[in-house]
Amino acid sequence: MLIAASAQGLCRLSFCEGPEQLQALYPDAALQENGAWTAELALLIGAIVAGDIILNADEPLPFKMDLRGTPFQIAVWQLLLAIPAGETRSYGDLTRMLGTAGADRAVGRANGANPIAIIIPCHRVIRSDGALGGYAYGLEMKRALLQREGALQADLFG
Repeated sequence: MLIAASAQGLCRLSFCEGPEQLQALYPDAALQENGAWTAELALLIGAIVAGDIILNADEPLPFKMDLRGTPFQIAVWQLLLAIPAGETRSYGDLTRMLGTAGADRAVGRANGANPIAIIIPCHRVIRSDGALGGYAYGLEMKRALLQREGALQADLFG
């Protein structure tokens, strides 16, 4: 798990990435590994990822985020933050909520560009036919996250 924060807040949470990918995303940043000021944030994020803490969509996050993206991407990410644990939305649902009917692919691309995995719950977006769709870290992880949150029955998929 890679956790990156700027002075403005959490800016990246990803898996299977390292300093090279982070430097490519933030070429002007001076990377400092294991900064003491991020230790508390890392403990909190670790508890969220482990499922010990489930974030409530109705409550503010316990930390600030530094979201960098287009206005459309940020609008999609804000919608994702509003999806409660244990629920899913389709790409079509999100396009209707944005008032951009028919822009399912654009919503999918914005969803896939989510820089803060799990915290911005892009895993809660599924296809309109009920299929899981894709996930940057694999469908097994997506399935496990949704099962843990109660959005999928564990025995539906073996």
